[in-house]
Order: sequence, then C-alpha cells, then structure tokens
Amino acid sequence: MALTALAGAVMLTSAVWFARQKTTINPLHPERASHLVTTGPYAISRNPIYLADAALLLAWALWLGNAAGVLMVPVFMRTLTRLQIRSEEQALAVKFAETYRDYCRRVRRWL
Repeated sequence: MALTALAGAVMLTSAVWFARQKTTINPLHPERASHLVTTGPYAISRNPIYLADAALLLAWALWLGNAAGVLMVPVFMRTLTRLQIRSEEQALAVKFAETYRDYCRRVRRWL
C-alpha cells in the first residue's frame, strides 16, 4: 500500500509540474511541449510518471504475491523505453537542442 501511495504521489506531483509550466503532458505529442520541465520530480528522473507506472505495476504484483509479475517490471520498463521514451527523447532533443542534451547528462532516464 505504501508503494502505491508513493507512486500516486509521484504521478500527481509530476503532472502538477507540467501544469505549472503550462506545457503538454500528452506523451503522444512531445513536439508540442512549450517548456522543458527540469525541476521538481524531473530533477531526479526524466520520466517520473513512467517510473510511477512501474512502481504501481510492482505494487500490484507484490499485492498478488506474483513473482512472475515482479519479474515483468523490468520488461515493462525496457519495452516502454523502446516503444515510447526514445521517440519522446528524440522530439525533445530536436525542440530544445543543447538545453535538453545537457539535462540528459545531468538526470538519468529512470533513476
């Protein structure tokens, strides 16, 4: 339950940081971003919402007592990186150029 609460808090906080910058949270259109958010939870992880998703998946697997579900969390993270995150990163690199590349050097993709 604690992991679920933490993941929910990270997800909500991360969304609020996007709203404060008045930029899109839509992962399907990262090119529409008007600001690069690098503070708050984004100073710790470039993808705190996806990290929260992985934590929720882990919490669910633990709640069910399902070892296979726990083992699927890294698979989920790898798949998400390949199918979603990399394309987002490319779009942000085009949009924000060196500022984004500097951010990537300072902050890890997951943790």
